[in-house]
Amino acid sequence: MPSESETTPGPGPRSWDTRCCVVGGGPAGMMLGYLLARAGVEVTVLEKHADFFRDFRGDTIHPATTDVLAELGLLEEFLRLPHTEIPELRLGIDGQTFGLVDFRHLPTRCKFMAFMPQWDFLNFLAAQARQYPAFRLEMSTEATGLLRRGEQVIGVRARTAQGDVEIRADLTVACDGRFSVIREHADLPVREFAMPIDVLWFRVPRSQDAPPTLGYLGGGQIVLAIDRGDYWQCGTIIGKGTLTQVQAAGLAAFRDRVAHAAPFLAAGLAALTDWDQIKLLSVRSNRLRRWYQPGLLCIGDAAHAMSPAGAAGVNYAIADAVATANHLAVPLQRGTIAVADLQRLQRRREPAVRLAQALQRQQTRQLARLAQTSPPIQLMRLISHMPPVKRLLGRIVGLGFRREHIHSPRHTNHR
Repeated sequence: MPSESETTPGPGPRSWDTRCCVVGGGPAGMMLGYLLARAGVEVTVLEKHADFFRDFRGDTIHPATTDVLAELGLLEEFLRLPHTEIPELRLGIDGQTFGLVDFRHLPTRCKFMAFMPQWDFLNFLAAQARQYPAFRLEMSTEATGLLRRGEQVIGVRARTAQGDVEIRADLTVACDGRFSVIREHADLPVREFAMPIDVLWFRVPRSQDAPPTLGYLGGGQIVLAIDRGDYWQCGTIIGKGTLTQVQAAGLAAFRDRVAHAAPFLAAGLAALTDWDQIKLLSVRSNRLRRWYQPGLLCIGDAAHAMSPAGAAGVNYAIADAVATANHLAVPLQRGTIAVADLQRLQRRREPAVRLAQALQRQQTRQLARLAQTSPPIQLMRLISHMPPVKRLLGRIVGLGFRREHIHSPRHTNHR
């Protein structure tokens, strides 16, 4: 296939060619774009927004992911970015704090979970990828459909401020999230799993310090609070489809329930004066039965939407991207991508995703029950005094199932 030479065939849309077109500039898309460009594969990443600054996205960087960054020689620079290090996940219940998930004994370089605004992480990956001439990032470029030649996907149609474009590629990779436009146009079969909860996300101005505890439980409310310096990024769990009832009870009642679970937020909650300040995350969990078509591959949430339980979505998206580069960089360099290559990729990643989603379904059901019953203080106290259990949970959360390591080639040509 030709290099990324742009053409304008008559009055039609602009077009250009590339080896790989990655749709979506989230964690999976940006990591894959970086790894392919690093391997010398011409890659174009399409991101429909003008920047990466969107709130209420996954902020967690797991120890498995920081190990990937270390293998790439990027860890020290990454850790210079503002972030919060959490060596142990703790749960606050009615004024008591219980350590439940311990990362401090993991066989990793970073024995903690890092919390970093996702836009900072994505800007970091984009800056690293731009060092390679094979990398092209097109912001404000929204994929609207697929280009086909018979049964073969040969690229995408996209919309830009300057008009429509066509990007032809040997391989198109959908990384455009749980509402993937590419997946919809490909009409790939998907299996949905019922989720009993939704999440409301909101910001609370920081008025006082709090212990490094991620979750709080009390008064029938589960609250997550992520320290963002001058404010808390908060989430609270509600029953699936119950937003109307929550709103009908009024903002004052909502603030009271959140403050009951996390009293240190009480003063800042006064800043919530309108429901427009509170955003609904409709929790979904699903998985494609087949992740590919000739010329097309889905990874990350486009292939398997994850529940927020365990904050595993970013970790598995990054692992998908690493595995994709490991398996497909050389075939892409040679221009010999075959359906068998895509099948092997799904066979490698799907078992880990199945396990993670099964565990998440259990966790999500437990969260729904916790919001309706008295806090299980005795159980939490028991777990907090069982180091082997805490370390096991640390491995499951921090490493996930089937870690991926960097095996894709490195091309030495930088800008």
